[in-house]
Amino acid sequence: MAAIRPSGIYDVSYEQDMALVRTPALKVAAVVGVVIFFALPLFSRGSPLGLEIVPLPWLGTLNRIGITLISVQGLNILLGYTGQISLGQAAFMAVGAYTSTLLTAHLGIPFWFALPLAALTAGLVGLIFGLPSLRIKGFYLAMATLAAQFIIPWVLKNPLAEWTGGASGMEVPLPTLGSWVFSTDQSMFYVIMIPAAVTMLAAKNITRTRVGRALIAVRDNDLAAEVLGINLFTYKLRAFFLCALYAGIAGSLSAHYARSISPDGFDLLDSIWQLGMLIVGGAGYAVGPIFGTALVRLLREFATFITPAMRELLPGTLPFVDVASVDRALGPLFFAVVLMLFLVFEPRGLAYRWEILKAAWRLRPFAH
Repeated sequence: MAAIRPSGIYDVSYEQDMALVRTPALKVAAVVGVVIFFALPLFSRGSPLGLEIVPLPWLGTLNRIGITLISVQGLNILLGYTGQISLGQAAFMAVGAYTSTLLTAHLGIPFWFALPLAALTAGLVGLIFGLPSLRIKGFYLAMATLAAQFIIPWVLKNPLAEWTGGASGMEVPLPTLGSWVFSTDQSMFYVIMIPAAVTMLAAKNITRTRVGRALIAVRDNDLAAEVLGINLFTYKLRAFFLCALYAGIAGSLSAHYARSISPDGFDLLDSIWQLGMLIVGGAGYAVGPIFGTALVRLLREFATFITPAMRELLPGTLPFVDVASVDRALGPLFFAVVLMLFLVFEPRGLAYRWEILKAAWRLRPFAH
């Protein structure tokens, strides 16, 4: 959907045409919003200010949203911008998580160097599973990428078990900077959110480059793109590399935040969750992963919150329901319902509705 600019805003230079924020009011709002967001840890328990406005569980939820957001942003580059599907995103996260852990725990490499190396390793692995994209697409490509979800955990559990701990997993060292150890939700907030912000801006800017326009051309019509001289194989592989690279960053952050990892922590269901987050948020929109990740993650937190009440309510209301399965089923049940509703009523996601809302606001008080 084309952006509608407020009245009186005209571009007179290339810099203005490429600006992400166009109006002075939006610039002020963006700066204030960023400052408030990154100041949230200062208003939680145990902070230097001594304030407890933001509960620690909320901060932990934001950290988990930030980690997942990075991976879903990578999936948006692949699916939303290039039109290629992947069901192995969690497996690429596992590559990043284990690479970062092995580099820090076994080789003593600092986390700050292990993070980009883990991302690069995951990106290279993504290239391997992206090779079939030249010949197949759609359902068949989904099945090809699904192989990553079985092969990578098997490799971690069997051939590499001596280094990875096999199915038992391994402990992950905390990030450090000199004598400062990032061991709390407050400190990890900055370790997670700074890469999340950088990767989000990078994903947004990809669409404004020659590479991004080529990826979108491949998505819209790959035959026409090839006629125009776009090398389909090269650009599809670039998309797979970027998608897996983002997953590697998320995997590395996830490992050091959780402090322990195992292959079973990166299963197929996690890949499906991430794909659903992108669908709910809106594939092909820069803000789509933000909306989708936040909504679905909050639904999971809500399911966890009401689980004790449902555990007491269901036996009397529905005697045939196994109470022990409520903990495992409630979150996926909410997710399935929300996903079906979006697929039926708004397949373009929340981001599309956000664009409509912005356009209506800018056109006020006119009806059209």
